[in-house]
Amino acid sequence: MGGGMSDASLSPLPRPGLRPRATLRTVAALMLREMATTYGRTPGGYLWAVVEPVGGIAMLSYAFSLFLHRPALGANFPLFYATAYLPFMLYAQLAQKIGQALQFSRPLLAYPSVTFIDAIAARFALNALTQVVIFGLVVAGIHVVFGLRAEPRWEAILTALAMAAMLGLGIGTMTCYLRGVLPFWDTVWGIINRPIFIVSGLFFLFEDAPPAARGVLWWNPLIHVTGEMRRGIYPGYQATYVSPAYVFAVGLVLLALGLVLLKRAHRDILND
Repeated sequence: MGGGMSDASLSPLPRPGLRPRATLRTVAALMLREMATTYGRTPGGYLWAVVEPVGGIAMLSYAFSLFLHRPALGANFPLFYATAYLPFMLYAQLAQKIGQALQFSRPLLAYPSVTFIDAIAARFALNALTQVVIFGLVVAGIHVVFGLRAEPRWEAILTALAMAAMLGLGIGTMTCYLRGVLPFWDTVWGIINRPIFIVSGLFFLFEDAPPAARGVLWWNPLIHVTGEMRRGIYPGYQATYVSPAYVFAVGLVLLALGLVLLKRAHRDILND
């Protein structure tokens, strides 16, 4: 027949928005899988995710209260340490969990409908939400137990949480690539990350450090996170040194670089 249609013209056109909906379903399924495997296998499940930071903050508070009359800011040791410990845990958990995304979802990544970006997005969403809920529970609990008056600056608190999450996402994505191509990366990162915990403002204020030390400490993105969080919790604290733009820039650059490298190498990493 003249003017017959080709096979290509008879094939159905992709429906607009189908892939975004499929991606959301995939990410949700991956999140549910991780919830079942990570928190559903141990007694207490999510309870232990709250007990761990509470125990860490309690130990720090007790130890330092033996030598100091009051913390560097305010009068409550648990609140002072929580404002640094909890944002650090948000960053550290995201960096660790996202760094293991390919290995954790390796069986599912064999399916064309599941991409490495889906695996990263699922781990980011679940663990960020978990850590933010833990932050709220622990900080609210400290205020209730010790009868503290809360005068939060929510914009600063939310900015600090977003900074920690962005940094964890960027470093975690780069770690995801580096773990695949460098078998010894976990050891190297463990060595690097330990002193970062100490110099991120957990035990001190940035302003109390010697001027020479401040010039070096400023380049640590996590000390900006700690300062912004304390600015949100303590009404009189200004933290003028904090630069959210710097922290977001570091996280975005690492995220973009990690995604580019993973796009090129993720299949080789999965096939190793």
